[in-house]
Amino acid sequence: MKYLATLLACAALAAGLPAYPQPTPDTAAARSMEDEVIYFVLPDRFANGDTANDTGGYPADRMASGFDPEHRGFYHGGDLKGLTGKLDYIQGMGVTAIWFAPIFKNKPVQGDPGQESAGYHGYWVTDFTQVDPHFGTNAEFKAFVEAAHARGMKVFMDIITNHTADVIGYAEGEYAYRSKADYPFSTRGGPDGARINPGFAGDEDASPENWARLTDPAFAYTPVVPEAERDIKVPAWLNDPVYYHNRGNSEWWGESAVYGDFAGLDDLATENPRVVAGMIEIFGSWIDRFGIDGFRIDTVKHVNPEFWQAFVPAMLERAEARGIADFLIFGEVYIDGARPGPLAVYTKRDALPSVLDFHFQSAVTDVVARGETPEVLAMLLDGDWLYEGGPQAALRLPTFLGNHDMGRFSMFVRQANPQAGGEELLARTMLGHAMLLTLRGIPTIYYGDEQGFVSDGNDQQAREDMFRSLVAEYNDNVLLGTDATTADENYDTAHPLYRTIARLSAVRAASPALRRGESMIGTFDRGPGLFSLIRRDPESGQEVLLAFNTGGTPIVRNVEIGLRISQLRALDGECPAAPTAPGSAKLDLPAFGWAVCELVGE
Repeated sequence: MKYLATLLACAALAAGLPAYPQPTPDTAAARSMEDEVIYFVLPDRFANGDTANDTGGYPADRMASGFDPEHRGFYHGGDLKGLTGKLDYIQGMGVTAIWFAPIFKNKPVQGDPGQESAGYHGYWVTDFTQVDPHFGTNAEFKAFVEAAHARGMKVFMDIITNHTADVIGYAEGEYAYRSKADYPFSTRGGPDGARINPGFAGDEDASPENWARLTDPAFAYTPVVPEAERDIKVPAWLNDPVYYHNRGNSEWWGESAVYGDFAGLDDLATENPRVVAGMIEIFGSWIDRFGIDGFRIDTVKHVNPEFWQAFVPAMLERAEARGIADFLIFGEVYIDGARPGPLAVYTKRDALPSVLDFHFQSAVTDVVARGETPEVLAMLLDGDWLYEGGPQAALRLPTFLGNHDMGRFSMFVRQANPQAGGEELLARTMLGHAMLLTLRGIPTIYYGDEQGFVSDGNDQQAREDMFRSLVAEYNDNVLLGTDATTADENYDTAHPLYRTIARLSAVRAASPALRRGESMIGTFDRGPGLFSLIRRDPESGQEVLLAFNTGGTPIVRNVEIGLRISQLRALDGECPAAPTAPGSAKLDLPAFGWAVCELVGE
């Protein structure tokens, strides 16, 4: 069979897996963020450790509790106890850090009649100070963090500063975006309306004195809060509409991208110093109380840069005071396309230490799934100079292949290759993971990818259950590398993707060049085929040759190496024992295969 060599190599792992150097609390403290392998999980969809909290203490009615395990948009029962109980499984694939979707208390159900869904994903926060009761308690979160830390694993929280749950309505009954030009802060309902907020100098003036003059939030719309939800938000200051933009729904471009409600969610006025101070206190408290190791920040591009310039240093100071030396903060800036540049703006203008690498996701998808030239990867790496701090900063970009919003990498592979069989789809998906775990950045595995999950689409369609699912739209999916479906429990440590990830994580952990090495681009084809580069760690001097075949036929190619290299040691895949001639090594790569070769000098 065409891809048999690649698949047999993965299946052979059942005979023995390289020992992964298990992290300990001591080694965790010494690790820098470049050393991590992250696992991203939605707690509701991962493991149900306590069925008593399935309804979160709300009435059993699905519209009150949000619990309906047969509907993809409602709670399914996963919780912190379940996640804690599966740490062996997670750590077994070489994962050193866990990032989970927000666990703050959410509005259980919201949406227009007939379009309701639940806050199982965690992005509709009402109480920023406690864990959502569907997931457990603050004490159970503390137990989870302590259990992870006892294993030397780090914990990253997903946080939201842009918005809260949808509570504020408008008396006008309309929700189209109303701009600052057409509806200035100084009048009610448009330029010809009654004068309000005398002395307010606009939101460019961040002084508390200026914002104290903004007392009437009815400049664009008249905010209305239902009586039953008047005090639903915690801390209490979040219940005052004056701290929100109140300009209607975002149109996803221009001014509205920052000032508009994100799909109807109440959009905080993050220009207001009271909001800045409040968010610093909210999330600083989670660092103080639980000693977490980092934040992934949601919807970064929908918040003004000045907010991040104040928020990030405050969080780093709070972490340092708690004794957390290398606190990772990475922002979500959802930008499509592999061309480098747009993400780098947020590390310069907004002063974010790191961002989720959507450019990497696009580049690997273009090359591996869609058959574009590997030159796309070369251009991606060349663009690392654009980040604040250059290529060294790019080492701290969390890289990923797919996620809960856009869909799974395997889905992109299948969509781009509708005639391909399961063998080819698995081989391409494995190749993508090989790139993820050996190219620069902090590899981030989306839960379920290691079990061959193939989403039908994005958002709710890409949030399958790891435990036995009751969702028909999930259970009819054909998974990769297994005969199982999502109607089965899927924690198979013998799955070929799980074992490939585990093997490559072990290689990465043992190779400083794969964690901290600079990238020196080698050879790439103008169509599907070879992409090679050398990664060199400046401290240890280790050099590792990476070579990938992005095409569907085997290739035998010469690649350039250093003239003083006398040996090649196979770390993964097939490597020649020695150069063919000084400065050149011949590689034999199977279709959608790869080789990871340590280069040894004379």
